Amino acid sequence: MRIPASKFLPTICCGLFFWAITTGRAAADDWPQWMGADRQGVWKEELITAAFPADGPKTLWRTEVGAGYSGPAVANGRVLLMDRQLTDPEAKPNLNKFEAVDGSERVLCFDADYGKLLWKHEYDCKYAISYPNGPRTTPTIDGERIFCLGAMGNLTCLNAEDGTVVWSCDFMERFKFERPPAWGWAASPLVVDDMLICVVGGKGAGVVAFDKKTGETIWQAIDTKEMGYASPLLFERDGKRQLIVWYDVGLAGLDLNNGSQFWDLTFPEDGPVMRPAVTISHPRLFIDADDQAHVVVSDFYHGTAVIHVSADPPDADLVWSTPKGTGTNKESLNTLMAAPLVKDNHIFGFDGNGELRCITLDEGENVWRQFGPNGKRRATFATTFIIPNGELHFLYNDQGELIIATLNSEGYEELDRAKILETTSFARGRDVVWSHPAFAYRHMFARNDKELVCVDLEATPASDAG
Repeated sequence: MRIPASKFLPTICCGLFFWAITTGRAAADDWPQWMGADRQGVWKEELITAAFPADGPKTLWRTEVGAGYSGPAVANGRVLLMDRQLTDPEAKPNLNKFEAVDGSERVLCFDADYGKLLWKHEYDCKYAISYPNGPRTTPTIDGERIFCLGAMGNLTCLNAEDGTVVWSCDFMERFKFERPPAWGWAASPLVVDDMLICVVGGKGAGVVAFDKKTGETIWQAIDTKEMGYASPLLFERDGKRQLIVWYDVGLAGLDLNNGSQFWDLTFPEDGPVMRPAVTISHPRLFIDADDQAHVVVSDFYHGTAVIHVSADPPDADLVWSTPKGTGTNKESLNTLMAAPLVKDNHIFGFDGNGELRCITLDEGENVWRQFGPNGKRRATFATTFIIPNGELHFLYNDQGELIIATLNSEGYEELDRAKILETTSFARGRDVVWSHPAFAYRHMFARNDKELVCVDLEATPASDAG
């Protein structure tokens, strides 16, 4: 579908002079970790195209990689990605059985301009988890260090220049796990000051802060029966900071100095109906029209919750949550993997069956719902990532398609769509791509189980006219 981008041309044209006199990455942003620099999944670069050329966006380069759900991170002119190599390339592991599968995990570093492999770090890693396709977490780039967490709990600090190991930690060994989490470790590491914060799991180790330079434990907190799969979030306001973590049975706000709990809030109130708990999609932080801070979380089995968070004193209270037993009905929003988006007093997201929904922020009432971005009909565990960029939204669905659209309380309008990658993973009766892309240098970096690609999304006179 192609709709003229004329109504967006004034915004683009205003920046053309600036675009013409800037080259390289002088005015470009990095995407150094999961969901971007501030973990909110917002693409802030300017001069981004509002429509694709007739034959789709230009692929600047593509390079071979192995399997995995891990998304790329981009910083300092480099792209970091994790993947999986099977000892027996012909082996076909069962998605839903916890079979021991021999293989290795790799951390790959590519040149962002040309896709050239600069270095790799590889280690043996036998999987014994459901969906054993590959690593889940996005590398975290922190200056001269890169932090990577594998699906079996191998945490590694690497030298960014050459990939040599600075330090490493085996979660299974250090925290005495008898077996790994059902779906492996999936929460991407977060750097705060001199700490590296990871969701680990277990008694007293739901969240652990490591010394980022040495790997020594600084503090650990929260008892969990299982673990959370959502990545931790830093909340900072009025000079006060706290760590927000969504674990197996609720959310907690932690003191960054020692891990002590400022507050703890159970969601859902009666406990999860699904075990292991499925806390996957990233908590979305936002400031409302009254200058109040809130966090939105949503999951497939329990629907959505909105939590008011205060900084001084640090506290939280539940504003509303989806009523028990209605988590997967047609009126609620029940995302699976992709974080919901908050905009103009509404919440937008894809339920776990692939339908795009809009609900009110204040009470969670349904405004509209429709299929389309991820297909014309219900598809179990379908997912689409929503990445705002100015007035536009870039939607990357699990069929490897990139969509340019507008999104508001009045509805969804698709402006353009292009196939970026082939589907290479299989789940719930469909071939899918379940990896979050990165947006940096006015490009999109995305992967499937066979290749990593860099796609040009910079606005040019030719693409604007296309």
